[in-house]
Parts: sequence; structure tokens; C-alpha cells
Amino acid sequence: MRILHTSDWHIGRTFHGTDLLADQAAALSAIADLVAERGVDVVVVPGDIYDRAVPSADAVLVCNRGLEAIRAAGAVIVATSGNHDSPARLGAGSAFAAAGGLHLMTRVSEVGTPVLLDDRFGRVAFYGIPYLEPETTRGELDIPGARSHAEVLEAAMSRVTADLAQRRSAGDAVRSVVLAHAFVVGGEATGSERSISVGGVETAPASAFDGVDYVALGHLHSPQTLTDRVRYSGSPLPYSFGERSHRKAVWILDLDGQGLADVERVELPTVRGLSQVQGTVEELLTEDRFTEAEDHYVSAVLTDAVRPVDAMRSLQTRFPHAVHLEWKRPADDSTVRYRDRVRGRTDSEIMASFVTDMRSAPSASEIRLLERALASVQRDEVTADEATGQYELFGKSA
Repeated sequence: MRILHTSDWHIGRTFHGTDLLADQAAALSAIADLVAERGVDVVVVPGDIYDRAVPSADAVLVCNRGLEAIRAAGAVIVATSGNHDSPARLGAGSAFAAAGGLHLMTRVSEVGTPVLLDDRFGRVAFYGIPYLEPETTRGELDIPGARSHAEVLEAAMSRVTADLAQRRSAGDAVRSVVLAHAFVVGGEATGSERSISVGGVETAPASAFDGVDYVALGHLHSPQTLTDRVRYSGSPLPYSFGERSHRKAVWILDLDGQGLADVERVELPTVRGLSQVQGTVEELLTEDRFTEAEDHYVSAVLTDAVRPVDAMRSLQTRFPHAVHLEWKRPADDSTVRYRDRVRGRTDSEIMASFVTDMRSAPSASEIRLLERALASVQRDEVTADEATGQYELFGKSA
């Protein structure tokens, strides 16, 4: 049996406010193409299919079309819910979907009940462990004192291994694949994942998965190998500029009659690159060294001496997919202690310097406005001092 492991689609997610549905549709289409090209029998998706519990209608449409394309390419789909999904909503209609080859495993109470699929060697049992929040799932798993992710995951896996042991004792040489959405020790976060820690330790040990042939993990967004049998596929698209150097991929694994026979990493095509650029607005708009970034999502650091006005609009004439910018004032004498910088200067000079540091040198009319404001404050201080003096004098005479 040939299995493709992908995860963390996050359909409906935006990137610095930019809609990604077209990019996500392209990524799902690429996965469907791989299914057809490589003769994949089963696609497993361990969680975070959607980016939010209540996805938009457009997100649902993109997801459904992606699932249909994968199914039409010849693969059965087995999926679980992640910490971004709503298990109840994602799992709605799961019995009907299963008849069409889409198995949605979102119920904690059913972690020990596998989807059974056959190949020429016999049966493969697919166990789905959705995201397990200790506070809300410990009751269903009969461990009321559990506080950590490790405890609830180990309880779920005990149900998996018990079911496997029962099947094997009955003479069924079943092989096993577990889908789990969790932060497993040894994995490296990219920064675009939402923390799953709520009042407890969020990580779980890889040893919790001992006894199964392959573990398809979801939650972390870069492809990672924790052991030969325990892996993250990562997300099909980058969801932060910290992922700009990642090559997104899926795992394709083969099961023979003995279990896991081979695992291959297959890189996905880049839908749109990510670039971080730095320079003045003029440099960014004219220099050839930035040509490669013109079709990328761009994060720009501006180094103009004066904060540029409407810089994003200007940048988007060359970089139409620029999504983020910041201004980084060029290095000056800011390392000099502030006390030394203001010593011997008048209040008016300090105020003018502050405006210059924050924006640009104030105009003559702005300086007059600052001086009037300063004079007003000084008058208020004099009035307050006079009132205090009268109060003290009144107090003494009383």
C-alpha cells in the first residue's frame, strides 16, 4: 500500500492580511497530481485542515474541491481534526463521507476504532487521534487527573495498542498507521503554529507511539523526521516569513507485508516565493538585485533617513505582493546616552529634536506651534504654583 502524508492545510488562512485561497487551491491540486503520478492509494491528513473552527464558505469550497481532486486521482482520504479545526463541524456527515472514500476521524471516544483498508498483503488499520486538549478530553479518556498533553496522548495510544493486540491475537496480521495532531518532543516549531499549551506541558514523547508501523504527525509546519517511523510532513505552503527557506514537501511511504518498507520525501512546487528585502524606497524600486523578489510575497525593511510617506503603495508598483514593511532608521549617534544628548539644550530644542527623531525635522510653522504648546504648559505650571502657595498661606492663617 502506498500512502501520502500531508497535513496543516489551514484552508482559509491569510498571510499578513492577504487572501491565500488561490495559493491553497494550487497546493491541493499539486498533491492530487502526485497521487495520480505516483499511484498513491491513501492520503492521510493529521489535522488543521481549516484555519479556524468556523471556516468561510469560500474556504469550504476550496477544501471540498481539493478533496474531490485527490479522490478522483485515485486515493482514499483519512483525516483527523487539529487544534484549529472544529471536530464537530469537520466530522459532520462523516458516515456518509466514508462511503465516498473520505474518512473523517474526529471523535476522541473512537481513537481505538480504526479505518480498515485492504491491499494484497492484507489489512492496514488507520487510527485517527485528533488534537487532544487535556482539559476537555481527559474525561472521555477516563483519566480525570490528567493535566499534560503527554498523559492524554498516552491514554489514547493505549486504546490503539489494545485494539491492535486484540486483532493480532485473533490471527489478523494487521499493519498500522496512526494519525496524530500533537507537539512531539524533538520537533522544531517554525513560528507560524498556534501554541497548544493551556495551563500544562504541551509536548509529548515520541516513545508514546511505540508499537505501530508509521505515525503521521500534524501541527508543526516543516517536514521533520523524529524517528524512521514518526514524522511531520509540514504545511504545503509557508505561513510566515520564518519559513521562507523551507522546501515544502510530503512523505510517500510504502507498506509491504511486514510493515514499513520505504519512506520518500517528495518536494511540492513553490506556489509563490517569500523574500525579505532591505534598503531605501529608491533602492528597492530601482536596483536589479531585488528583481527576483518581484513576484514574491515581500517583507521590506526601509532604511530611508526620513520615514517615507505612503511607502507600501510605492513598493507595490514593483512588488505587487508586498505584504509587510517596517522603517529602520539608519544608525546615528543614538548610542550616546540621552542625558548627554540633552545637556545644555533648551526645552524647545529638545522638542524639535524629538520630532526629528520620530519623523523628520519640523518646519518653521511646526516649531512655532511647539513653542506655543510649551508656553501654555509653562503658564499652567505657574498658575498651579500660585494656587499651591495660596493654599499653604491659607492653611497657615487658619
